[in-house]
Amino acid sequence: MLFVVSAAKGWTLDDGTVHPTGYWAEELAEPHRIFSEAGWDIDIATPGGVTPTVDELSLGVMGGMPSTRKKIRAYLDSIADRLNHPLRLDEVDEDDYDLVFYPGGHGPMEDLAVDEVSGALLTRRVHADRPLALLCHAPAAILAPREPDGSNPFAGRTMTGLSNVEEHLNTFARKAKWLLQDEMEEVGVDYDKALIPLRSHVVVDGNLHTGQNPQSACELATTIVEALSPTA
Repeated sequence: MLFVVSAAKGWTLDDGTVHPTGYWAEELAEPHRIFSEAGWDIDIATPGGVTPTVDELSLGVMGGMPSTRKKIRAYLDSIADRLNHPLRLDEVDEDDYDLVFYPGGHGPMEDLAVDEVSGALLTRRVHADRPLALLCHAPAAILAPREPDGSNPFAGRTMTGLSNVEEHLNTFARKAKWLLQDEMEEVGVDYDKALIPLRSHVVVDGNLHTGQNPQSACELATTIVEALSPTA
């Protein structure tokens, strides 16, 4: 399987300031661990083959209990060699992979939302109806692809991603140029969210799997493993 990870180190806000960011630790570590324990081989790719940056907020108090953060940091350290030497996204053939998974963090809002290579990959993937998963802010990546008629290839699909309410819990996000939920709805996605913010929420639409927030990381990965594992 393939992890497509943001290469961004910052998120440019509406006032021109850049908020330090990257990928959210839990959203990469926990699914990677669950997929690895399922016996799946995992490659990591980023735009340009740039070493991805972990959002330090995700390893601080916003990342959960100290014991949880310690476990996640240790897991990231255990896969550091792969994280530090990712594949170049433009040299990857996603058709070689049974699953393509996009972890979140604010990074995708900066680069994957406008990345043509990622956009083309997503277009091919959704047209082929092959397993694809995006978590939290990662659905920002679906804003990059366009059909020849200008429509979005994900229009009409049922998906989730970080909600406006959850985004506004980050004070710096009040200066955002745009919000993910708004943009997903704008391109025609049938957006779905949990009734209570910060609760795990996973949406499955055929081979398209999405998770709403960091709290959804484990449920999303487990749901995918159950869906893609051969039945006894």
